[in-house]
Amino acid sequence: MCGRYVIEPVDPAIVEMIREINRTKLAEMFTAAKQPPIAGGGEILPSNVVPVVASSKTGEKRVFPMKWGFSRNSGAGRRGTLLINARAETAAEKQTFREAWQKHRCAVPASGYFEWEHDAEKKPGKKYVIRPEGKERVWLAGLYRMEEGIPAFVILTRPADASLAWMHDRMPLMLPDEEVGQWINPEKEPEAIVRNCLTRMRWEQAG
Repeated sequence: MCGRYVIEPVDPAIVEMIREINRTKLAEMFTAAKQPPIAGGGEILPSNVVPVVASSKTGEKRVFPMKWGFSRNSGAGRRGTLLINARAETAAEKQTFREAWQKHRCAVPASGYFEWEHDAEKKPGKKYVIRPEGKERVWLAGLYRMEEGIPAFVILTRPADASLAWMHDRMPLMLPDEEVGQWINPEKEPEAIVRNCLTRMRWEQAG
């Protein structure tokens, strides 16, 4: 599961990505639609517009502003809730994600993601920030599509590592640095890259 993640303002690489997306034409389109890209770090929520790495039309690795969540219609043309996650095990089979799985993969830079401890009655308790062992930056594997001329993304999830199962049965699919370029390349087979995802995590209680 991934319903919140965090960008630490002290990470200069991600801060530079934020500056870069705010200088793009896409950023102007988001602002015109009253969804301006984030201006700094902090806790990231669904519907926020954030930096996301994807392949350009010419095959180059680039940073784009994207909105977190695919829009879902609630009937009569009205927009409903956002779809923010997709299961990595079934994305290739689902109509909503099939094309993006093959052609429109992306990587979301973050400083970690949030999860809540739940009691026996499923009530949320303590909040934790989780990141891979030995890393200060996380690459969350995602899929994107265009919605009314602007890009939106979802974060892929997988079964939680045994060390995290006490907290939640799902976790984001996280990529090592060396796999990001392969993941966003539409010529590569995503199934092989998924097998190299990061699973060993560390966590601490969030303030």
